[in-house]
Amino acid sequence: MKKEGACPRIAIFHNYMDNIGGAEMVVLTLARELGADVYSPAVNQDNIKKMGFDIEVTVVGDGTLPLNAPARQQSALRALRRLDISKQYDFFIIAGDWAISAAVNHKPNLWYVHSPIREIWDLYEYAREHIVPEGLIPNLNRYLFDVWVHYNRFLNRMYVHHAERIICNSENTRQRVKKYLKRDGAVIYPPVDTEKFYFKRTGEYWLSVNRLLKHKNVDIQVNAFKELPAEKLVIVGTYEKAEHFTEYKKYIEGIKPDNVTLLSHVDFDALRELYANCKGFITTALDEDFGLTAIEAMASGKPVIAPAEGGYRETVVNGVTGMLIQDIDAKKLAIAVRNIGINPERYRDACLARARTFDTQVFIEGIKREIERAL
Repeated sequence: MKKEGACPRIAIFHNYMDNIGGAEMVVLTLARELGADVYSPAVNQDNIKKMGFDIEVTVVGDGTLPLNAPARQQSALRALRRLDISKQYDFFIIAGDWAISAAVNHKPNLWYVHSPIREIWDLYEYAREHIVPEGLIPNLNRYLFDVWVHYNRFLNRMYVHHAERIICNSENTRQRVKKYLKRDGAVIYPPVDTEKFYFKRTGEYWLSVNRLLKHKNVDIQVNAFKELPAEKLVIVGTYEKAEHFTEYKKYIEGIKPDNVTLLSHVDFDALRELYANCKGFITTALDEDFGLTAIEAMASGKPVIAPAEGGYRETVVNGVTGMLIQDIDAKKLAIAVRNIGINPERYRDACLARARTFDTQVFIEGIKREIERAL
């Protein structure tokens, strides 16, 4: 146990640290601000450094994970379940959905929930209908998927039982935790280093930043800009090397018109420049957990166009910092781009003020209070 007055030794667990998105940025921010160590079964140190973090992540297990689902998820779950570093630290933060298995051996702990595992809970029907049938034998694939889902629901509930404190990244996620896992927790919004983002000018292109997953609905953005030949869209579409990621990337590349540019894995400085010089920001994700990129855009003084659902309802103020669209599709998105594009700079001050409410220090102070209560 830690000595009175001493800083607690903290370890953070995350399922994958090889492709750096919003959840991984939260992990790295936690590690930097708390002086914590990070453990993960999949690590790409170069990608971590590209995002501006000089943090060495410790590899769990043999350092190799399968690329494709579901073997990748099961391997990460098993590696973190077998890990036991309980005597080396005073406190543990579980910061990934599949990483929840680490809670069994590591207490006292806190689970920072980005979402319960989406493919087995809220996106189960979507995945079963739109992703699973792509194999050679759709009905058999669905049957096997159902078996896999029911098995992992059992494991997930069992592991979540070992989470002592639960902090959710949004009210949207909190409601999912209550619905599917029968647990409750507080809400502490994820952090954005708002002082690292800046407004430079209102440029000639719109920006989108997302993982290339089907439920991000990037095809809606592409099809909208087919109707907007005078506008330009830059999509920063990060993806992993698994087959379903690369296939979707190829699909987007195949349907995009000439006024849409697709970039992958840009470093943090380049990303900030893209935010600083864009006209506005677009996202189309299905029932997004929170949506960190919308905050990054507002921290750059840029209006956000997003679906009127999920975490965006907690971050984007409709008509003030951008526009929320009910039942978003390509036609509605194109209309919104035209309307916001008339004078995007008028949203600047409101966006900057809104982003500051999600600043890193607000987040870290909240997390430190929870750790102090636990200890």
